[in-house]
Amino acid sequence: MKLNYKKTIYVGFAFFLICAFWQAYDNTIPLILTNKFGLSQTVSGIIMALDNVLALFMLPLFGAISDRSKSPKGRRTPFIIVGTIVAVVAFILLAIVDGAQLKNIEQYAKVDDPTALEAVYEEASKAEELMSPAGEKFVLQEKFTKEEFKAISSTIPNPASSGAATITNPDYTNYVVPARQWVIQGATHQHPGTLIIFFVLLLITLLAMATFRSPAVALMPDVTIKPLRSKANAVINLMGAAGGIIVLALGIVFATGSTKNSFMPYLPYFAVIAIIMILALAIFKMKVNEPKFVMEMHEESLRLGLTEWDQEGVDTNAQGEGSRDNNGHHGRKLTAAEKRSLALILISIVLWFMGYNAVTSKYSVYASTILHKDYNLTLIVAQIAAIISYLPVGIIASKIGRKKTIIAGIVMLAVSFGVASTMRATSPALLMNVLFALAGIGWATINVNSFPMVVEMCSEGDVGKFTGFYYTASMAAQVVTPIFSGFLMDKMGMTILFPYATIFAAAAIITMVGVKHGDSKPEARKGIEALEEME
Repeated sequence: MKLNYKKTIYVGFAFFLICAFWQAYDNTIPLILTNKFGLSQTVSGIIMALDNVLALFMLPLFGAISDRSKSPKGRRTPFIIVGTIVAVVAFILLAIVDGAQLKNIEQYAKVDDPTALEAVYEEASKAEELMSPAGEKFVLQEKFTKEEFKAISSTIPNPASSGAATITNPDYTNYVVPARQWVIQGATHQHPGTLIIFFVLLLITLLAMATFRSPAVALMPDVTIKPLRSKANAVINLMGAAGGIIVLALGIVFATGSTKNSFMPYLPYFAVIAIIMILALAIFKMKVNEPKFVMEMHEESLRLGLTEWDQEGVDTNAQGEGSRDNNGHHGRKLTAAEKRSLALILISIVLWFMGYNAVTSKYSVYASTILHKDYNLTLIVAQIAAIISYLPVGIIASKIGRKKTIIAGIVMLAVSFGVASTMRATSPALLMNVLFALAGIGWATINVNSFPMVVEMCSEGDVGKFTGFYYTASMAAQVVTPIFSGFLMDKMGMTILFPYATIFAAAAIITMVGVKHGDSKPEARKGIEALEEME
């Protein structure tokens, strides 16, 4: 039996729109919070962790609720449709409120404008002390006169280039940015209504996204036989990467990473993202017949002798003791050894997300302040590398096993982050792109195989619940790491970001070595290969 790639791609459009949203969210919301509202990295990290706090409770909840759903449209599809529509509407409203805040701070929010810089200087001179992104504490009027401050440009000629190339001016990053941030923070305190409305809309958006993430991800194992789930998950992740890379390309078109666009209005950019999400939802709705796809999977499993199904289409041949809940659904009790493996997998997920998410949530700020580079291009390189890798690593895992493949991916992630910690503005841009390409391959290798390892141990009636376990672990890490990494960046300087990520990635190698269950079974892999040869 070969994977039905066409069907899997259609199922993947749900994950495509999810990743498109999160790419835009992770790249722009931190910039809005720090640039437009003047919030510190710590406070911004707390707000950025909000979606993960909600996910801790909502992803397992809605995964389990969708397991019990009896909608004629399927267990997962209704959640995907309703959640996407609500999220898109709230996302557009966020951009409108962003525009309103821009009007509140317009006298300060003009890059390279002497009048705006004069206004910033006069207000920021009232601060007892400011701190640069590198951790240097300073008093503004002791560092610059008003005329010197007004003359600071956001860019300077690149000393490493003989052409017209420019880089971000370190004086702008280290002194203008924190001074302006302090002033804008004061303006936000004087007019808190806009921030409150922004926060409420942000909450609605995050709630909407949380209601359908687990159902969307659980749909893949619902319609795919177990031995093919790594390959199918590679396709799903490929679709997610495609959504992310389209958004990154749009970021280059709209120049969201440019220092000169620090105070750009985001409504046009958000509107395009919303259109992409709606188009992806429309394709999903037209092409995915969930009840039909699930029945085809049941029939294929029976034909291949992989499992037995009762009249409700529930797996009754899963390893371990089974039981029924009050609704008549089969459950599955794990053995003690399986519970240890599940715990180690979940701990590993926490660790690698602690490292990886710290980079993804902070890199847009890090790139502009430390590397003096546009973050979009580097992230696109990582996404392209991941896209190229998804299918090959799925095939490799089907040959050598998921565990070995994941460990190789974690090693790549740790090495790339470790070397990236030495990079600065004068470092070759090509080297950073190579490192992010390696990180992209490593992350693809981990992502393709970790989720199938978790759901490998559950019965069909519990796929949504185990999907919730997977996301509880990942979201727990993503609750802590933006706050903790933001706190360290505030106290120790932004250069702590990549060493921080390296430590957590390395720790995940240790815990993953102890995992003994959840791998694709050798006999199942051999059986599928034999069937493929016969066909």
